[in-house]
Amino acid sequence: MTIRLYIDEDAMDKDLVQALRARGVDVMTALDAGMIERSDEVKDRVGLPGKALLSALLSAILLIDQR
Repeated sequence: MTIRLYIDEDAMDKDLVQALRARGVDVMTALDAGMIERSDEVKDRVGLPGKALLSALLSAILLIDQR
């Protein structure tokens, strides 16, 4: 089973992303997805099917929880 993770821009760290990818985690960052400086509402509309969200912002977590 592969872990699939979306890392929002507030939680992006180059070393973290590299370490996760080196361990086989399917990582997509906000930069990869073209979502830098986009609102959480836009990100929610786009959707991240099958990926867990890693974010340092409580507002992003609450938005996903309301789905």
